[in-house]
Amino acid sequence: MDALPGTPAAWDGAVNARRLAGDVWRMGRSERLTGAGWRAAAADGVRTVVDLRNAGERRRRDTDPVDEPAARAGITVLHHPTEDPGHPEFPRVGTPYLNHPRGYREYLRLFPGPIADAVRAVATAEGAVVVHCSAGRDRTGVLALLLLGLAGAPPERLLAEDEAAARGINEWHRVSPVPHPVERHHPEEEMAALLAGRRAALAELLAELDAERYLRDAGVPAVELAALRHRLATAAIGKAPAHPNA
Repeated sequence: MDALPGTPAAWDGAVNARRLAGDVWRMGRSERLTGAGWRAAAADGVRTVVDLRNAGERRRRDTDPVDEPAARAGITVLHHPTEDPGHPEFPRVGTPYLNHPRGYREYLRLFPGPIADAVRAVATAEGAVVVHCSAGRDRTGVLALLLLGLAGAPPERLLAEDEAAARGINEWHRVSPVPHPVERHHPEEEMAALLAGRRAALAELLAELDAERYLRDAGVPAVELAALRHRLATAAIGKAPAHPNA
């Protein structure tokens, strides 16, 4: 696999999908992949998908392509929700869901166990692994923050990764056949302000977050931290992800 971090995934139907680092990829809802998309992912070495969504989110929609189970042969899907929406403090991370880096600090505080379980699934995954939530932006972004931090990526790399994810799902809202019930497409002049807010909140968090310490304290053993570093070794530190419109 020779695609650089930030390279968009050439998987038919994939939304907000790109290589994160090493053999770890990220994207939005997996149900959007066509059979050809799944086969292309397999050709890129993908053998494991770590789905961060809650059980009630895992469903096909009328606008999704026809499911082709045979196209997913050889790919294991693991379900590792990173949150409990019923937690009494959940509104502190965002309303109606985690949708901005300003909620990441509380998210990390409230759900270290589930987050650690998802990270451990990445560490022990067979083959290349894809991590996804619904938009591929914030829950996936929390894992990306920890994984890249563990790999030693500098703050600018993490900030660029967040911008690429925010732009990626914004572009999907522009072309999506069904309007999102909460979000909408933002033209560039609006995106600039939104991205500035995300960047400021994320930079504040990065100034105090030690990814390795967080993961160790959350229960990820040293051997799996080492496996993650090995998996993420080709992080191309400093390489900014490509914008979806590039």
